Amino acid sequence: MARQSRSIKGVGVHGKEAEPVTAGVLDKARQHDYAGTRDPVFLTGVSFPPDWPVYSETLIKLSVYGANDGHQQTTNFLGSSSFSVADLLQSKDQQLSLSLRTADDSATVGTVVVSRMKMGEIEDGEVDHITADMHQKCTLVYESSHGGINDKDNGPIMNAVFKNAVCKVYRFQTVDSKWMLVREQMAECTLSFSIPKQLIALYIQEDTCRIQELKDLGELSPHWDNLRKDVISRYDQIIKEYQDTLAELEKLTGPSFKPSCSKGQKYLEFIPINLHTQRMRVTCPRKTDSFYDVVTVGAPAAHSQGFKNGGLQKLLSKYESEKKSYSTAYQCIYYPPEQTAKAREILRVVSQLQPHISALADQLLQTAQQSSSQPLRDILKSLEEKTEQFVHALKDELVKSALLALHAARPGYVSKSQSSAPSSPAGPRPGAAEEPHGVCNNVDGSKTPQKESKVSPVRSDSIPHHKEYDEEEWANPPLTLAVWRDQLGVLVQSLKECVAEVAERARRSVSFVLLQEAACSTAQGLQLQQRRDAVFSQALAALACGFVMRLYAGLEDKGFLRQLHAVGLVAQFESLLSTYSEEIGMLEDMEVGIGDLHRVTFRITEAASEEAVSLQPTVSGRRDRYTVEVPLPHHAFQALPDELREGKPLRVLPVLFNVGINEQQTIAERFGDISLQERINQKNFEILEGYYKSLTNTVPSECLPCFQTQTDLKELLDTLGQNVVTKKRKNVEILWLAGMICRRMNGIRFTSCKSAKDRTSMSVTLEQCSLLRDEHQLNKDYFVRALDCMRREGCRIENVQKNIKCRKYAFNMLQLMAFPKYYRPPEGTYGKVDS
Repeated sequence: MARQSRSIKGVGVHGKEAEPVTAGVLDKARQHDYAGTRDPVFLTGVSFPPDWPVYSETLIKLSVYGANDGHQQTTNFLGSSSFSVADLLQSKDQQLSLSLRTADDSATVGTVVVSRMKMGEIEDGEVDHITADMHQKCTLVYESSHGGINDKDNGPIMNAVFKNAVCKVYRFQTVDSKWMLVREQMAECTLSFSIPKQLIALYIQEDTCRIQELKDLGELSPHWDNLRKDVISRYDQIIKEYQDTLAELEKLTGPSFKPSCSKGQKYLEFIPINLHTQRMRVTCPRKTDSFYDVVTVGAPAAHSQGFKNGGLQKLLSKYESEKKSYSTAYQCIYYPPEQTAKAREILRVVSQLQPHISALADQLLQTAQQSSSQPLRDILKSLEEKTEQFVHALKDELVKSALLALHAARPGYVSKSQSSAPSSPAGPRPGAAEEPHGVCNNVDGSKTPQKESKVSPVRSDSIPHHKEYDEEEWANPPLTLAVWRDQLGVLVQSLKECVAEVAERARRSVSFVLLQEAACSTAQGLQLQQRRDAVFSQALAALACGFVMRLYAGLEDKGFLRQLHAVGLVAQFESLLSTYSEEIGMLEDMEVGIGDLHRVTFRITEAASEEAVSLQPTVSGRRDRYTVEVPLPHHAFQALPDELREGKPLRVLPVLFNVGINEQQTIAERFGDISLQERINQKNFEILEGYYKSLTNTVPSECLPCFQTQTDLKELLDTLGQNVVTKKRKNVEILWLAGMICRRMNGIRFTSCKSAKDRTSMSVTLEQCSLLRDEHQLNKDYFVRALDCMRREGCRIENVQKNIKCRKYAFNMLQLMAFPKYYRPPEGTYGKVDS
């Protein structure tokens, strides 16, 4: 008998960790313990790594343990059996039927069937795998591993972002008595921390710029100057808090996820809860492998701030209604959210276009010295377009009213009614330089408030084109061309000065709008901004994780890439929160956080190298608009369509569907209010339907993935539309349909509950088994067995262990009585524990 000093560390009966055992001795078996049965289902597996010497004479011992009580807290030895590797390899069909004997070898307590499976059937590596099946009650195969180096799902690109993978492998029987191999892989994501840390740094940068913009407003009347000081003081406080939070996050090392037990930690409020990716890969006879991905994450919500007064949706609504009374008290103009959003957009456009116009103007002068007029025409065309965009942005009524308001806030301002009185001093009113009239016309030639000179527009038709000058004439230009060049220089310089002057006025006036908003909001408004920042950070980290995972999976799919740059992707968030008590606040936070993701676009870039640090996505922008750049290695980037390589902004359309399934939802449906859930589902169905219309009008049907289920996508949408308006308790069909539609549309799937640990696990495993049944002909007699096996032995119970150091879903029997049938875990896998 060959003995090795190395050990196989297994998981004992009912998920308890077993002692290490020597190689060649199987770890404690895993058992489906259906309370009260004397004929339990028993299954386990063990693999031998390539660096372990296993010979034909190596003996393997199987030891079986049972549960002493219904709660499976203790185990007792039942029996064991031994065999050699040679016995197995030389047996018929490489399968042995062994008698299970008691410790004293006095009695037989059962039969164990052992079979050999080549993992090379689904893996690149050739690893032997031995499985035991008691009484031939279940032909499932189970294996635990951590992703080998030959694993197709763990290449260099994946390993840069996804860490600490846990893998589970199953073998299920199909309706035609064939075998399918199913591989689950769950991984953490580095973006759980890197995206929030980048966002916090951007928040700090933006608020620091906001303070400078307020200071740049210049001299204000005492009333407005005092309000400005108060607002700056509040921004300083937020910046200090964000800096402290960022400093704490920079100290963290270890796992790449925030466990559910830490969801109330203040310094971790920007980090998504329990963010993991999960991939199911299915290998069937005579069929290519199929992949199914889902991102699991706790509902984006401000747990550290609590839900006593509701969540963001309710708080923002209340805040907006109160702002009007604040505006009267603080002598401010009330600006609704859409106006302040427009003000921020104008600031962004002005800040972006002014340097662009200036750069094009300089480029124009340089090109005018060259020996060809065509490049000159091209630059002039670009300059003309950017200038028109600039003028269009500043013609908004908001800019004009803001200029008047700022003018009135200057020291010594005298209104027109006051200035017409006999006692008014003669001469121009103080602050006349800020008069708003003609602010946009400055760019295209109208008289400015301070200047009498006019700026003629620089247009592409102003280039001399009656003849083409040759190279010598451009080098030694005739008088006409030389004069034109001089005139062009004057025009360009005037344009740059005028654009700079107008941009500065626009910035000051729009900054004054934002000052009024902040002044009217008191401290409550900035607290809400902090809450919104934290919730958005969690949501964006999850979205970036899902986008990266979906992009990596589709790099060789031309149809998917075409869809990506043509209409973008749908990101479908499934929520299982109830509409009762604190979870109402969580759902209100989540709704706003998911909605704010509309402000995010993605771009694909070429990585500087193939090092992990160069493959990390980066975030840029301000609160009104963010861009996530996803770098790819050179070979992957060069294989992309031109639109993607040119950096086209890629849109992701987030939609949220919620159906509560727990006992609190029962209370809400019978005695409470579920209007929030109904409104969310109806609103997001309309968004999803709009995306479907864009998709079908733009992208050929062959670009979408093929499914065995023949139901038409339009039919699925119609059925979903009927369900969201149907009054039906715990209508989980809404979630099933939305998830199915998302997969049919090449979308990104997310599943959430409070902590992404318990209800989420039930949903993910149910979806996986449904896919095996509908798409891969899983034998219907094995559906519930497969479901129980995944929940008992699969990645989700490992997720529970990672979060709370206990292999129990946080349910009790009373709670589960309120759950829909297929959302209930098997006996022995649950117990009320702190989550």
